[in-house]
Amino acid sequence: MKKILLVCSAGMSTSMLVKKIQEAADKKNIEAKVWAVGDAAAEENIKDADIILLGPQVRFLLEKIKGYAKEKPVMVIDMAAYGTMNGAMVLEMALKELGE
Repeated sequence: MKKILLVCSAGMSTSMLVKKIQEAADKKNIEAKVWAVGDAAAEENIKDADIILLGPQVRFLLEKIKGYAKEKPVMVIDMAAYGTMNGAMVLEMALKELGE
């Protein structure tokens, strides 16, 4: 199972993208747990994630989140994919980063 954590400023806008990523994973028969949290809850959720994806609006937190994540991959979601809520594109980006 792939565990994908999305981090944004309040966890709101990203929740729509979570649904789209989950739908894309289901279509590809990929077992995935996808969830979103606000930046204040990121540190406590990282332990449960395989990869951490940051919303473009919190890209300034990249180094801070990498510090929490240690060896886990952390990346900023592509602005176009985020803006269009393209869950399939974000899923592919995450899988590629995970070496899938």
